[in-house]
Amino acid sequence: MEAKAKSSSVENIYTLEGRVPLGKAVPFGLQHILAMFVANLAPMLIVGGVAGFDSAQKTFFIQNCMIVAGIGTLVQLYPVWKIGSGLPIVMGVSFTFVAIACYIAATYGYPAVVGAVIVGGLVEGVLGLLARYWRKFISPIVASCVVTAIGFSLLGVGANSFGGGVGAPDFGSAQNLILGTVTLITLLAVMVLGKGYIKRLAVLFGLIVGYIVALFMGKVNFSAFNGISIISLPHIMPIMPEFHLTPILSFVLVYLVSATETIGDTTACSDMGLGRQPTDKEISGSLACDGLCSTVSGLFSCMPITSFSQNVGLVAMTKVVNRFTIATGAILMILAGLFPPVGAFFATLPDAVLGGCTVIMFGQIIVSGIDMIIRCGLTERNMLIISLSLSLGLGFTLVNGIFSIFPKVVEEELQNNCVAIVFILALVLDYVLPRDKNAKPVM
Repeated sequence: MEAKAKSSSVENIYTLEGRVPLGKAVPFGLQHILAMFVANLAPMLIVGGVAGFDSAQKTFFIQNCMIVAGIGTLVQLYPVWKIGSGLPIVMGVSFTFVAIACYIAATYGYPAVVGAVIVGGLVEGVLGLLARYWRKFISPIVASCVVTAIGFSLLGVGANSFGGGVGAPDFGSAQNLILGTVTLITLLAVMVLGKGYIKRLAVLFGLIVGYIVALFMGKVNFSAFNGISIISLPHIMPIMPEFHLTPILSFVLVYLVSATETIGDTTACSDMGLGRQPTDKEISGSLACDGLCSTVSGLFSCMPITSFSQNVGLVAMTKVVNRFTIATGAILMILAGLFPPVGAFFATLPDAVLGGCTVIMFGQIIVSGIDMIIRCGLTERNMLIISLSLSLGLGFTLVNGIFSIFPKVVEEELQNNCVAIVFILALVLDYVLPRDKNAKPVM
């Protein structure tokens, strides 16, 4: 009886393996889903608008996206063959592809987007399976720079949510700022005053209190419930793909950008959650899951899915890494796709409430990146790699038009992906700068 109790304990939330009582696991899984739910839906809404989808079509594809994200998360948690890392990584529809998908949807039509998603995912998936042959070229200092860049790149996302969401007519209003602040204060109070596993549910408590306040302020929009059915089953290939060379090559390029973010997310998740660097097998499985599950997403006529940095920040803050616990969140995501009222309820969460939680979660990723950098050693060589890659990668993407000499597609990807620029610069500098075996930290 004692052994059984030990095998199913709430304390297992801090370990990768082991069972957690279902009643304790679900809140943690729900916390992960709420942290990424809005961001998971937004890319499909944006691209669907450009593609000319009506509201019924958008709703249908959003349901497919939720199901695919849930399946992808389960594969990431519990690998199938060599696909999946086995780490506490949550998958969702990637914002990285929005710019190129909008361009292709407007130029070639959405079927060309679907074809490019399918082929590009296969390319990334194969590269992931072969990662053991090229992973060694990415040194710890390069990975550290990428993790730090991911954290910085998300700060604007958290701030925009805090203000009410990009494009909101009342962006920056007193109501939105109050909601974000109440959520943040609640989160901090639970983190400081909470005991045991309750402390690790700080984000969930913040979201619940913020949601209740939003209800009293009249800030919760229930229009998502209008005209929805109780159950809706997904369909394979609701839009038949078309294969055009230019869209495919463009998507393959962006898949490579996405792969650098996945390497950073996987490294950060392993480092912050498990206190170690990911193995080659875990990196390979994570990338293979990114690519091949994106191909599956394309078969459902959805956008590519990738590891979600929001949830990496949540792992950093809570230290909850249990696979079973996070899997309950993935199942909730699938149910949200099968039962539209569930998804509609999640979608009513105001952006400002979400922003009150994400601002601190994204900061945790930056701190983790800095910690990884320090552990690499602040030698003169490393400091040069860090300073140059971050200053150019982050700085250039803050200045509109600096990449205007490139083709429009390339310009938009460079302008919106500081992580890719940081990765390329850090990688090149790591191989160009001479190594000093006798170098000592300068600080």
